[in-house]
Parts: sequence; C-alpha cells; structure tokens
Amino acid sequence: MPCACVYRAIFRACYARFRQTIEKEKSLSRVTLDRSHKGGGRMTWGRKDEEYVADFLLVTKRNLTPEDWKIFRFYFLLGADWQLCSRKLDMDKGLFFHQIYRIAGVLGKVYRELQPYALYPVDEYFAGRTENDWPAPRKVVSIRRGSLNARLNVPVRRAA
Repeated sequence: MPCACVYRAIFRACYARFRQTIEKEKSLSRVTLDRSHKGGGRMTWGRKDEEYVADFLLVTKRNLTPEDWKIFRFYFLLGADWQLCSRKLDMDKGLFFHQIYRIAGVLGKVYRELQPYALYPVDEYFAGRTENDWPAPRKVVSIRRGSLNARLNVPVRRAA
C-alpha cells in the first residue's frame, strides 16, 4: 500500500487538471467520439472536459464528510487562503493544514481506486480506456519431473 504522500500527489495531479479545465475558455471545449466499453463497435459522443469536472466534484462530495466538504469547498473551490478559512471554520493553522493533508490523501486514494474508470491517471481518463485486451499468458510447463524431451515429444536426434 502506498504511503499518504503518494495519494496526496495523485490528488494534486487531479486537482491541477480540474483547475486547468475550469479555467479554459468554454469555446475551446471539444466533443469527442469514443468507443463504448460495451464493445460491438458502439461509439459514444462526449465532452471530456465537462465530464471530468462533473466526475471530480461528484466523487469528491460523495467521499467527504459534510465538515470535510466545507473545508474542501472553502480552500480548493472558492480559493480562500488558510487565514480566512481557519477564521471562518474556527480552527488553528496546524489543525487546518492537518485536515487539508488528510483530505488530499483520502481523495487521492479514491481517485486512483475508482471503478470502473478512475480519475487518475488523468491522461488515461482523457485518452479513453487503455486496458490491455491481450489474451492471458499460457501456463508455463514445469521442468521438475521427468525429461522435458519425453513430455514434449521432441525428436532430438533428428534435430541435431
């Protein structure tokens, strides 16, 4: 299991993409045509930027307590500095940043482990599904018992 700093880094990457997406001009948003995960050659239209913003906010709100959501909303969404937040929430600086780090760790873990489509890695979210559809590798034959030549029936004399 990764440490909390890894999950905080995942949160920061997802939050940076969220900020980039909402600060972009709305006329730059694109409609994309993606293959459906159900297969059969189905295609779906989507607006990835708007979908990411909605997914980010909904997943965040669903996975935070009302108190944590209030902190998240003030600090990350409304952009208040720590002094204003700590005054508004009646917290000291240490407790406030402890809560921020804890929230970032919790959300980073949620963004990474979200099923069926995680918000992290962000490039995979925007590029579509990148699952490996290769068949499972064959079972490797054990060489412990008997001769490999006898089990595989290889004509060694003719090959040499």
